[in-house]
Amino acid sequence: MEPSKRLLSLDTLRGFDMLFIMGGAGFFIALNDLFPNAVFGAIAGQMSHVEWHGFAHHDMIFPLFLFIAGISFPFSLANRRDRGASEKDIYLNIIRRGVVLVLLGMIYNGLLRFDFENLRWCSVLGRIGLGWMFAALIFLNTKTRTRIIISAAILILYWLLLAFVPVPDVPAGTDPFSKEGSWVGYVDRMITPGKLLYPGVHDPEGLLSTAPAIVTALLGMFAGEMVRKQSWSGNKKSLYLAVAGAVLTVIGLLWNLVFPINKNLWTSSFVCFVGGLSFLLFALFYYLVDVKGWRKWTTFFVVIGMNSITIYMAQRIVNFSGISNFFFGGFIGLFSESAQPFVSSICYIATCWVFLYILYRKKIFLKV
Repeated sequence: MEPSKRLLSLDTLRGFDMLFIMGGAGFFIALNDLFPNAVFGAIAGQMSHVEWHGFAHHDMIFPLFLFIAGISFPFSLANRRDRGASEKDIYLNIIRRGVVLVLLGMIYNGLLRFDFENLRWCSVLGRIGLGWMFAALIFLNTKTRTRIIISAAILILYWLLLAFVPVPDVPAGTDPFSKEGSWVGYVDRMITPGKLLYPGVHDPEGLLSTAPAIVTALLGMFAGEMVRKQSWSGNKKSLYLAVAGAVLTVIGLLWNLVFPINKNLWTSSFVCFVGGLSFLLFALFYYLVDVKGWRKWTTFFVVIGMNSITIYMAQRIVNFSGISNFFFGGFIGLFSESAQPFVSSICYIATCWVFLYILYRKKIFLKV
């Protein structure tokens, strides 16, 4: 869904987020390999997921995208109502979008091979679809105060379930926040069809952990509501977004002491911590782009951000590495062997970006 008056900062932030999926992570790793030092090493160390508990920048890409999807909903909802859409049409559009994202996620995982027994039914896009859809339905039917209560209730109940309710099929004393010992894995094993990402044990995009992901989308909707406040100046909106981000980040860090920050389980502390960082990032981008009007640098990211799902799916289907090597292989070969991975990463990003830029210029956008 698109805001009636596009927030350039939102498209920019979405593009910034997706850049790391589009080769940005590989770029920073190759940069450190070519010029090893403490700073580049620290950045490169953030370009992969943590194994279980803990947090790295790479763990933020997915929830930030869901948060951004939430931001746009209050705008698009107002826009559809202004155009005279009925409540029935609005509901149907929300459900359609959720179902389409689940379907795209299954296609990404190999649905068209028709090997349903070995198909991974859970997916990143599926979680975005379900998390956003249920958050949107909550948004439609509640006031802000009720949404806050629902969000808090989901996070607290999720924590209490995982921490204090014994899982039926694991030995007593097993860590309730472990891959094998959590309720998240148990529900996956009992209910989820097909293949789990960790076969027979756990799926990080499974059914139960989708519940706290709804709150991630709701946090984005809270941010969208704040930006839509007509009585607030741009400076005040930026400040309040930043304050909300700081508060949530602190809550996440404190909650981490008893409920570890963990993307695989999408723990309540993870929701708060990453939600806080997402608020802070959005506050920064909104202030720079939409309040201060510093827009000349945004085009590179906007081209990615306006076709984010396109590039996510396309990288699964299209051999961009082969295309990059076809056009730039000779150029890459001019560099030393140690420099080639770094130059290759730049050429890969350039190939993907040119593909998106052609779509951008032709005004072709995959809208779900």
